[in-house]
Amino acid sequence: MAATYLKLLLMAFFWGGTFITGRVLAQSVGPFSGAFLRFAVASVCLTAIMLKMERHPVRPTGRHLALLLLMGLTGIFAYNVLFLKGLKLIEAGRASIIIANNPIGIALMAVVFFGERLNILKVAGILVSVAGAIIVIMRGEASALLTGGFGRGELYILGCVASWVAYSLLGKLVMSRLSPLAAVTFSSAAGTLCLFPAALMDGLLDADSYPLAAWGSIVYLGFFGTVLGFVWYYQGIQRIGPVRAGLFINFVPVFAVLLSVLLLGEPLTLSLVAGAALVCTGVCLTTLGAYRS
Repeated sequence: MAATYLKLLLMAFFWGGTFITGRVLAQSVGPFSGAFLRFAVASVCLTAIMLKMERHPVRPTGRHLALLLLMGLTGIFAYNVLFLKGLKLIEAGRASIIIANNPIGIALMAVVFFGERLNILKVAGILVSVAGAIIVIMRGEASALLTGGFGRGELYILGCVASWVAYSLLGKLVMSRLSPLAAVTFSSAAGTLCLFPAALMDGLLDADSYPLAAWGSIVYLGFFGTVLGFVWYYQGIQRIGPVRAGLFINFVPVFAVLLSVLLLGEPLTLSLVAGAALVCTGVCLTTLGAYRS
């Protein structure tokens, strides 16, 4: 059991680190090329792990193939292109706190599309988390909308949230037939194939000139941030349940902010700390609300 908790903590650390390596990568590599190379690495590793862990994985057919393609277009293609575009423009710490609202978006859309019920804990969590995100986006200043404090970078990162919500809802449908590992593997492969043509027009053929820091970021994002992160997360869900495993996601923005301060020299502002505290509290409340309902 202790090993499971350690893996989940490391998962949160690895996912927090993706904001640092993503910001480094975005400064020297195009978003389509960076996203393609990340998931080329991830898809190869995930396929090998799936074939080892699932001797006879279920083959998706018909409707599930279409859903996997949509998962690839939303959670792999759109999310990661927007992720790198956003991180080129805004700080890693701020981006991580905005994206920490993913569970809030999923909870809201699950009500709309799956008829899941809202309770007091969920509503409170959603309101608290959204308030935290607004504080971070506006840098604690209500006038930020009028003074240009809200720009393309923030919009790209909000697009990440929308893309991930769509990916997660599609995943609920796919995982009625496929295991989580198979769903992640097949959707990663689909997204990688979709990214390839765009990457060719985005500097992929000049990959031999990428700096060493970019290649290190690609390997980190592909293996640690994607493969180990997802495999350990789903193992945690299987062993201790989705609620307790899901609570570890709250550590992601904490690690991201700490790493951004230590490694990138980003400022630790009051609005960042307050926003992070509110978002983490809101996600906890929403997760507990989902468990009780």
